[in-house]
Amino acid sequence: MRPGAVAIAGAAESEFIGKVPSMSAIELAATSAQRALADCGLEARDIDGIATAQLSPIDVAYYLGIEPDWIDGTSVGGCSFLVHVRHAAAAIVAGLARNVLIVHGESGRSRAGQPPWMTDPANAEGQFETPFGMWGPPVSMTIPAIRYMHETGLTHEQLAYVPVAQRKWAALNPRAMRRDPITVDDVLDSPMIAYPFHLLECCLVTDGGGALVVTAADRAADLQRKPVYVLGAGEACEAPIVSQMEDMTTSKAFRRSSAVAFAAAGLKPSDIDHVMIYDAFAHLPIFGLEDCGFVGRGEAGAFISDGNTEPGGTLPLNTNGGGLAYTHTGMYGMFAIQEAVRQLRCEAAAQVAGVRTSFVQGLGGNFFMAAGSLVLSNEGP
Repeated sequence: MRPGAVAIAGAAESEFIGKVPSMSAIELAATSAQRALADCGLEARDIDGIATAQLSPIDVAYYLGIEPDWIDGTSVGGCSFLVHVRHAAAAIVAGLARNVLIVHGESGRSRAGQPPWMTDPANAEGQFETPFGMWGPPVSMTIPAIRYMHETGLTHEQLAYVPVAQRKWAALNPRAMRRDPITVDDVLDSPMIAYPFHLLECCLVTDGGGALVVTAADRAADLQRKPVYVLGAGEACEAPIVSQMEDMTTSKAFRRSSAVAFAAAGLKPSDIDHVMIYDAFAHLPIFGLEDCGFVGRGEAGAFISDGNTEPGGTLPLNTNGGGLAYTHTGMYGMFAIQEAVRQLRCEAAAQVAGVRTSFVQGLGGNFFMAAGSLVLSNEGP
């Protein structure tokens, strides 16, 4: 696919995020879709492709009155929506769809319209981890973090600085759920959830939704908002459970998906002005910065604690506050894309000056199991 041949023409989140007990998951998705369509000036009848994760694309299409010619129900966790952008771009270039609507709605906090949490007893997690107490993200994600700290010398103070830095962005964002400034001591004094994670090193649990309209670049140029061009995209997966990762201190899926995205875009990490990295836990931006090539092995902790990713820093990271401070419905990738779009449109709450390129890195499944990467720009081909 030629870089910039496809663009995000419409983007919007649900009107309400955080605590929204009055709306079910599909209602959050539908209102997000309506807002994204209004954002670019299209209507439901203009949509011929739809993609969702967790929610059925058939249910969502019917709810919205859409009769799609192209359907994608790929559900690989929180990075699904990044993968959807890649799939939609391929479909548009191939002539399988003209205007694709990518939709997310999740009642992660209130659980309205959500299926119950459960582990499939027949899959790898159900057979080999859950019976031994390895269930749930706060538990399974401790192992890579502990091993990484052991091998690289990452300190608890450096890990704690990740939410400190992101809270500085959240303080500038009226929609962020956690906006009060915090210190490293605040993080280390917060309750221990699962070693080494304290409460403030774990993501929020919220309700919310978001949607994107993806179309050909020439068509996007005729719509009412400035297009955000897809220069490159990648996807990858590794083992289905943390205990079977090739190396717990680095994500093969991150490395593969980001390398594909950068190669497709013809760019390298030093060409990127703004970064969004999925941050369900504080160590994930550290892994992302290293595995995607922004810094060297073992350097990310100091890079963040030295102020490089916070307001005024050299590499603005998670500028909406991220999953640690803005919102995290359970599948966060949609919100990372939304912030990248806002930055490239120069309409973010905490706008970074001179942003031309943005890189978005997502992960999914039982974390590290799947990955999606996007290289976006406000400059067309």
